[in-house]
Amino acid sequence: MADPSSYRPRPGEIPDSPGVYRFRDEHRRVIYVGKAKSLRQRLANYFQDLANLHPRTRTMVTTAASVEWTVVSTEVEALQLEYSWIKEYDPRFNVKYRDDKSYPYLAVTMNEEFPRVQVMRGHKKKGVRYFGPYGHAWAIRDTVDLLLRVFPVRTCSAGVFKNAARTGRPCLLGYIGKCSAPCVERISPDDHWDLADEFCDFMAGRTGTYLRRLERQMAEAAEEMEYERAARLRDDIGALRKAMEKSAVVLADATDADLIAVAEDELEAAVQIFHVRGGRVRGQRGWVTDKVEEITTGALVEHALQQLYGEETGDAVPKEVLVPALPDPVEPVQQWLTERRGSGVSLRIPQRGDKKALMETVQRNAQQALVLHKTKRASDLTTRSRALEEIADALGLDSAPLRIECYDISHLQGDDVVASMVVFEDGLARKSEYRRFQIKGFAGQDDVRSMHEVITRRFRRYLAEKEKTGEWADGEDGADGTEAGGDGQLMDGPALKDDDGRPKRFAYPPQLVVVDGGQPQVAAAQRALDELGIDDIAVCGLAKRLEEVWLPREDDPVVLPRTSEGLYLLQRVRDEAHRFAITYQRAKRAKRFRSSPLDDVPGLGETRKQALIKHFGSVKRLRSATIDQICEVPGIGRKTAETVAVALAQATPAAPAVNTATGEIMDDEDGAPETTADAPGEPVSAGTPDERRGQER
Repeated sequence: MADPSSYRPRPGEIPDSPGVYRFRDEHRRVIYVGKAKSLRQRLANYFQDLANLHPRTRTMVTTAASVEWTVVSTEVEALQLEYSWIKEYDPRFNVKYRDDKSYPYLAVTMNEEFPRVQVMRGHKKKGVRYFGPYGHAWAIRDTVDLLLRVFPVRTCSAGVFKNAARTGRPCLLGYIGKCSAPCVERISPDDHWDLADEFCDFMAGRTGTYLRRLERQMAEAAEEMEYERAARLRDDIGALRKAMEKSAVVLADATDADLIAVAEDELEAAVQIFHVRGGRVRGQRGWVTDKVEEITTGALVEHALQQLYGEETGDAVPKEVLVPALPDPVEPVQQWLTERRGSGVSLRIPQRGDKKALMETVQRNAQQALVLHKTKRASDLTTRSRALEEIADALGLDSAPLRIECYDISHLQGDDVVASMVVFEDGLARKSEYRRFQIKGFAGQDDVRSMHEVITRRFRRYLAEKEKTGEWADGEDGADGTEAGGDGQLMDGPALKDDDGRPKRFAYPPQLVVVDGGQPQVAAAQRALDELGIDDIAVCGLAKRLEEVWLPREDDPVVLPRTSEGLYLLQRVRDEAHRFAITYQRAKRAKRFRSSPLDDVPGLGETRKQALIKHFGSVKRLRSATIDQICEVPGIGRKTAETVAVALAQATPAAPAVNTATGEIMDDEDGAPETTADAPGEPVSAGTPDERRGQER
């Protein structure tokens, strides 16, 4: 790991002008490319105290061994050069879009004597009209097949065309009327070119005029009793309408626009683009990227614009580009788009109307793409097996950890402290095994002590159940929802039942315990296991900031590659534990403040209401307090204290709440099932309201 001060440029060397910079590693490979309005100010940010840098930026500057820069005249030139260098060097710390396949376009070769309609991919050619992109080539062929009845433009290859011209016989499409057969001179070059031009006009959205013309011709043919020609025109109109139904109008006034949406989490981002031409959605594409650098939504949008329009010119860049967030600064990007198009381009965030509604649709598609990407990656058996093997190798385990348990602590400034336990078996979430813990006592202000308490409670229960024969006698799991544990303390409420009616138990130990945190949390978890005499369960921690894996009694972390499937699995486990913990914590906090008698106290605001609850712990204790005791709360005067006391005395105590998911009576102090400090945790099924809310971050 390099020290950034070893290659920091001397004062005065870096110019105060726009430019593009490159960080290189010890092997002279470019690992990061960036642009700046002021190179001096931007590069100075990289060479400050490492503790002040974002974790990913810190990793980049410590991986690099040198930095170099190129001065340009304007920010627009910097944007263009940055795009060129990212394409050339493929730096590991820049945003990289995966699944950026070559999307198919419907192309009309207007630069040929006899224009041809075909599917084309790759770089665009001058003189060729493009429509799309489409998600699949078959969608193009399906549309073309409908339109060839009305616009019988040539679709054959150059070889087939020459062979037909040599033999004087057209291909099958010429015989069935889906090609005007210019190869055998059934149509002149000029007329065929006009036919192709009409085809392009129709694809570009100018459909109304052509349809009205066909309808008028059909009516004239019927009046002249040319019924066969009228029938053909009727069928042509039907074919055109069927082709138009494949892309309904979404924006009025024949708008040309691209809509870009971004869905992201801490690790990855999905970008979705809808191409609207003539008011109709003509194509869709999307990418997924690893967030290997510190990056905002606006920066993701800027990279998407570079990816989308870096090779485009002219009409391929629409007049309007709608985005969820603007790059900072936006002016160079907008000027760059204008230069690519050759005329003005509007880059903005839609605020209302049809465009905002369509942007919400694109956003939903982006979110679905991100979820689908994660689901596919997690559901692949080969990938899961490789991930477990990588974890075993990195942590020095004897075998792959088929059962992994992960623990996380969540609280709001020391209040409503809870913990979560999630279980992954064979790389997949086992939601029926999830548990939730309430942390009470001294541990509330200390994540390390809270982690020690949770691990102790969970594995004390494991040892207690391990000593049993496996049979659960009647009465042990009583109607009161408690059970005598090995330490003489009461355990949590009724456990979930297996298919055979027997309770599920904690007697199945994991091969690996993962804690959300770094070295202190790992040490606390290992100490809890040591105190219980458990020495056959591995422990590790995954720190959020640097994504480093910490092991007990080790001074240095284990660093897995960013592309490691093992690291990806640990991140999923950690993120799921975090989601589950924060969902429970928010639910507890919401229940604590819901329908409180304090809501009816005149002149008592939210801040002082929370101060009262925090001081006394519950409305029940506040109701039994004296006026002098209420006055001890900061911000509460005697008059307010008297008003609170009178209001609580007049209020009828609420009946105990009932958890609709489990049927348990809820504690009136915090709305959670009653437990003691040594309770092992509340079992939660996959069908609870917490799980139905979906993933939170």
